[in-house]
Amino acid sequence: MTTEVADEASSTAWDWIYRLSGYVLMQAVIVVICALLLRQSPPEPPARYRLTEAALVDATGERVVGLPHHYPSRFTLNDPPLYHLRFERPAGEADQSWSVFLPRFTNGVEVAVNGAVILDSRRDPEANRPDRNTPQIAAIPAPLLRDGANLLTVRLFVWEPLTGFLDRLYVGPDDDLRPAYNRRTLLFLTLSVVFSSWQAILAVILGIMWLKRRHEPAYGILAAAMAIGTVQAFVSTPPVGQSLYAGLNALFIASAPLESAFVLVFVFLFLGLKLPRHAAAIFIPGLLIVAIGLYGNPHLVRRSYLLLGPPTVGFCLVTTAIVIARTAISRRDIVSLFLGSAVTVVMSCWIHDMLSVLNILSDRRIFIARLSYSALLVAIGAGLTWRFARALNEVDSFATRLVGLVREAEDKLRESFAREEERTRAAALASERTRLMRDLHDGLGGQLVSIVALSERSGRDGAQIGEAARGALRDLRLVIDAMDDIDGDLMLALGSWRERIAAQLRPHGLALDWRALTPEGLPVHPELRPWHVIQILRLLDEAVTNAVKHAGARRITVSLETIAGAEGPGHGRITIEDDGHGFALSPDGEAAASAPKAARGLSNMRKRAASCGARLELASSPAGTRVRLDLPARFPATEQAAR
Repeated sequence: MTTEVADEASSTAWDWIYRLSGYVLMQAVIVVICALLLRQSPPEPPARYRLTEAALVDATGERVVGLPHHYPSRFTLNDPPLYHLRFERPAGEADQSWSVFLPRFTNGVEVAVNGAVILDSRRDPEANRPDRNTPQIAAIPAPLLRDGANLLTVRLFVWEPLTGFLDRLYVGPDDDLRPAYNRRTLLFLTLSVVFSSWQAILAVILGIMWLKRRHEPAYGILAAAMAIGTVQAFVSTPPVGQSLYAGLNALFIASAPLESAFVLVFVFLFLGLKLPRHAAAIFIPGLLIVAIGLYGNPHLVRRSYLLLGPPTVGFCLVTTAIVIARTAISRRDIVSLFLGSAVTVVMSCWIHDMLSVLNILSDRRIFIARLSYSALLVAIGAGLTWRFARALNEVDSFATRLVGLVREAEDKLRESFAREEERTRAAALASERTRLMRDLHDGLGGQLVSIVALSERSGRDGAQIGEAARGALRDLRLVIDAMDDIDGDLMLALGSWRERIAAQLRPHGLALDWRALTPEGLPVHPELRPWHVIQILRLLDEAVTNAVKHAGARRITVSLETIAGAEGPGHGRITIEDDGHGFALSPDGEAAASAPKAARGLSNMRKRAASCGARLELASSPAGTRVRLDLPARFPATEQAAR
């Protein structure tokens, strides 16, 4: 037993290692793909229009710097550095429109050509957001340009939390610069708006889902995260000091810690995991930034964001990646795999951005973590859609099973109602039958008995009256016996008939031989009704009466048996034989014309058999007479059906 447990534990460990290796390998491939994509340069104009050297003038003096250039200060609004660049316009191109293209800068710029300002990005709040990578292009008025050397001046404005940055500039014909500007705008602005719109739509959908399903807080948590991200994306931030709402705008820019904390909580809830005891502490950095943004000054909120924001976002990303990885490895869940791959993409881009902020990795300062965040949104949307589709399939399957169960319940209920109705009808019939039998027995039966007694006291004159009364009394008893509830078992009715016939034969000195040739006697017929029983008993009475009155027999034999069917169920057979002298039969099986009373009796017997769907067979010889009644496999509901 110990060896088996050890082998099972070893197998489980190797299976875990195999899953972990596969997951890590997959994420490593994603990281490599992201690194290769990040090494690709954004769209740029032709290199011949590029300006890579400038004279920098600031508080420390004048010096020559190369572009792109990182300016170390985090605030230069009061004393912005000034970059002087020179470019040449060839002679003969005065008819072409020229422009200045700035691919990237942090945070704002003022551009002048030959001393005249042609661009001030501070007038466009969208252009001043570091996370937007917004390019700028400005047409140079023709009167400002001259053939040969021209002077381009750029003032760089910085207002925290990042240091200043100025990328390489391009000056040349607008037709050559505009395509690169358009492609950058599409990549960094249009796509960002599309993704932010998708995020807003997702926030609305999740909010509605949470309102309708309050018991699933994961949807409300994610809706809050999406709402914060949407506000952060669409609220622009003007330069410090230019707006009464600059502090509030800075608050929206610093919302990333709160958004990442909400996403982390959502991942725990979405994957069905239990939140740690102190999970709410992850919101503290974001709430501190909120408090500083509402009650502090803009400089303080930006510095606090630089101190608290990136570490909080990084912690949430790493924790999210670990939680999703454990879930994906243990459950082999495709939704967890989607989320894990998306988080790996976001982490790769976030690390790239952090290295860019620290001037370690790239000299372009292109921030793409916000764009890569759309991959996580797509994965979340795919996960929600996957679960929604699976839930719909489960609902459809449950509905199908429920419909089947309802149909079965309806069938059973219908059968139960039918049985109850049949039981009620049978009880009513039994009650009415009992009442009728009691009335017949106590009323008419008693009167007939009185008639018989009076006829016997009257001597010979009352003999005929007594005989008629006895016949009426026997018929009455037959009707009463037939109306008794026998539940389709004809043997019960025949048992009562046997006792009555034996009593009738005894005064005539006739013996009754009763035989059951098969153990069960006759089969049970649930469809058997009282009128069937009356017809059969009267037919048997007629056969016995004929044997007593006309055959001169000394013994009457009644045989009961079940004849097995060739394919279907078997049928019952009742045979009455006597040892009398018999009578002559015509070729059609009827009694001879010399015996009209016998002919009428046999005709009545055949009619009674036909009304029950039975078949009557007669045989007579000097050695005796045999009446054979073959009962049907199923008795007809009405006499018309039997015919």
